[in-house]
Amino acid sequence: MFRFDVARHLAKVLAVFWVPACFAVTPVTEARLLNAWWIDGSEGLDISGLSFCDGELLAVADKSSEQFFALSPEGGADTVKLRVKAGFSRPPLPDDQPVSVKVRALHYASTPLSMDFEGITCDEQGIYLLSERHNRIAWLGASASTAKWLPQRWSETARKQGYLQLFNAESEGLVKAGSDFWVALERNPRGLLRIKPDDRDGGDYFQVPAVAGLDFRGRSEDLTALAYHNGALFTLERNAFAVCERDIGTLEAHWCIHYREVEEGAQYVYQETRFGKGEGLAVNDEGIFVVLDNNGVGRAAAPDDRRGLLLQLAFPAHTGSNR
Repeated sequence: MFRFDVARHLAKVLAVFWVPACFAVTPVTEARLLNAWWIDGSEGLDISGLSFCDGELLAVADKSSEQFFALSPEGGADTVKLRVKAGFSRPPLPDDQPVSVKVRALHYASTPLSMDFEGITCDEQGIYLLSERHNRIAWLGASASTAKWLPQRWSETARKQGYLQLFNAESEGLVKAGSDFWVALERNPRGLLRIKPDDRDGGDYFQVPAVAGLDFRGRSEDLTALAYHNGALFTLERNAFAVCERDIGTLEAHWCIHYREVEEGAQYVYQETRFGKGEGLAVNDEGIFVVLDNNGVGRAAAPDDRRGLLLQLAFPAHTGSNR
């Protein structure tokens, strides 16, 4: 009897401290700010997507449908100039998918608002821009003067899967990883779409594994940008002020950093905190770059200053990366 009681007690103790691998806790640490730059020339554009292409940091804006941009941030400076990298003609309305009356009206009423570009990525074939307005990818070759739609389309299949239920909360991030595209589906619900080279209608949808340590503060769990670096997929989870590195096979998070203390710090916070939110994400060996879309709102410390903000955050110390 004594031996049985001891064994039972020992089993209870082990049950408290033993955590199965499938329930391992994802490290969530406070972000360390390396640099911050106010973006000169960004007023009224709302920078919405970032990507490193051939070592250059490129950007798109959701209020510019016929340009993409370049940034050359330098450590120690507090501003960076937004330069037009290339101009082009927007693609026409897609003729191979339904186009709603609202989207059609916006296309003809406002060139700047007609595409609502939310993501940018690249490969050796050129530049790819994600249009949230059409849930499509526009392609620009090296010498192209007009953007062309790729054949891949996913509005219909995504809606059947329960995604893209809210106007202007649809396809929000894009990255090319190997031969596949990944698309972030923003919220209510959020999700990920993988588009393989032979996929034309979008069939590979994934839920995003939750991370227990992230706090979305009662707001929608969302995804607003993607990046790919060193074989991992990075997700920008705006309403939790977080960036997570995820396994591209399982989508489980290796780690996350949260940067609320930076975004809402006195030096950087905007007058309206619903805005000034993370919209674009790019990652290289120098760190994690997040751009804030302030939606035209001025910052609290200087209300007439309506520039966007680019942050460079360090990789967490436990990864063994510098930065």
